Amino acid sequence: MKYVVLIPDGAADHPLKELSSKTPLEVADMPNIKKLASKSLQGLAQTIPEGFTAGSDVANLSILGYDPHKYYSGRGPIEAAFRGIETGDNDTVFRCNLITVKEGKIFDYSAGHISTDEAKVLIEELEKDLGSDIISFFPGMSYRHLTVIKDFSFSGIDMVPPHDAIGVPVEDLFPKEENAKLLIDLTLSSCDILKDHPLNKEREERGLNPANMIWLWGGGKKKQLPSFKDRFGVSGGVVSAVDLIKGLAVSMGLEAVNVETATGYFDTDYEGKARASLDILEENDFVYVHVEAPDEAGHTGNIEEKIKALEIFDERLVGTMLESLDLEQPKI
Repeated sequence: MKYVVLIPDGAADHPLKELSSKTPLEVADMPNIKKLASKSLQGLAQTIPEGFTAGSDVANLSILGYDPHKYYSGRGPIEAAFRGIETGDNDTVFRCNLITVKEGKIFDYSAGHISTDEAKVLIEELEKDLGSDIISFFPGMSYRHLTVIKDFSFSGIDMVPPHDAIGVPVEDLFPKEENAKLLIDLTLSSCDILKDHPLNKEREERGLNPANMIWLWGGGKKKQLPSFKDRFGVSGGVVSAVDLIKGLAVSMGLEAVNVETATGYFDTDYEGKARASLDILEENDFVYVHVEAPDEAGHTGNIEEKIKALEIFDERLVGTMLESLDLEQPKI
């Protein structure tokens, strides 16, 4: 038996008045998914348990069969696991977004989806100016990076994800707890360093959003996950462009496949991800295929782009896989 899990992250949505009270998923033309649905058992699953904030970290952990109440550690340490960043038991790892702030408010959670090469320059500048024996910055992909603070207690600190706070004054988002002062100081200091950086000046001249502040969120300490194979009796891999999902894979003992042309954005290589998934199934019984594009469209509030992302997911990923999979006796 071969198991294939296909995840168009962020596909769910509210009924929208712009779509005559339908959701983007209802409007999207997805003939391949409909073909699968006609042969399937269908139902509902609650991937975000009570008490958790809706997010890709909790949802994907749930889908993979791990109870977030028991196994969730925060987004930061999950991403660090994939990157091979060594942390101590008392160290806290934060997701560190490069963001754009205008007039004191969060304007863009991704700094215009800054390129990985540009972002690396800025993160290395922050490491040089703000890094210390206890604080370290690690560059990642596009706007997604990590900050590790040694022997730091973040109990009670709630840093709002920047994609949930567009248009909100930064000062209103800062936590009030005393132990949050270090995070606030780092955030404000990053602005002093980044706002006049030549790279950001050049981006503004090109009409692009500058990466003029960091935003720390998703903090947590590392937590060991039991092996996926030990729990479910199958081995396999995960195909995704984002460190979060690949970090879950590594933590569970699954293979985290790197598709160099996968971007975690609208321009990702769907066919390349499909081929990588089929390669996994040649040697294993399980593959988990994750696509970030619908989620990115949701964060930006772009209805048309979300519908398009779902349709491309259906055509170029699902369609490519269906051409090679034997569905004579499927159990879906």
